[in-house]
Amino acid sequence: MLNRRALLSAALATPVILATTGRSALAAGAVQVDVSRLTTQGLGPNAARIKFTMERELAGALGPSLQGRGASLVVRVLGISMPSYSGGATGFGGAGADDGMESEATVIGSDGRVIATYPVLSSSSAGMAGNWYTPGIDTARIDSMVRTNAGWIRRYVGG
Repeated sequence: MLNRRALLSAALATPVILATTGRSALAAGAVQVDVSRLTTQGLGPNAARIKFTMERELAGALGPSLQGRGASLVVRVLGISMPSYSGGATGFGGAGADDGMESEATVIGSDGRVIATYPVLSSSSAGMAGNWYTPGIDTARIDSMVRTNAGWIRRYVGG
């Protein structure tokens, strides 16, 4: 359900998306992920990983169907949440057990107009990425979050 704040945010973001991803800059079937908001929040290397992984996931799954429709996709990653995880939380919704990602997926037609915008809020269990003490667990948690969020985007966009 959209509230006024989300609707206003989407309306204000549309000219920015079109200005930065006009027809000549974004070919049909292209997928572009904007992580600038994460970068300004100080998530540098993680933001770069999210961009790379999300673009790869979505381009493989949606690129051909977008190209067939003459459309492209711009995804703005708005935020991530990775609470400290020690493996102690159990059950559905256990405290500290879920990682989350918020994004906004915008489908842009070949003429540069916005066809649809989908707010996406997804969560995945921190434990799905492996044991909390495993080396590189944060990278695995990020990859899991991205796959989950990309899965919802695929579902909404219909690839």
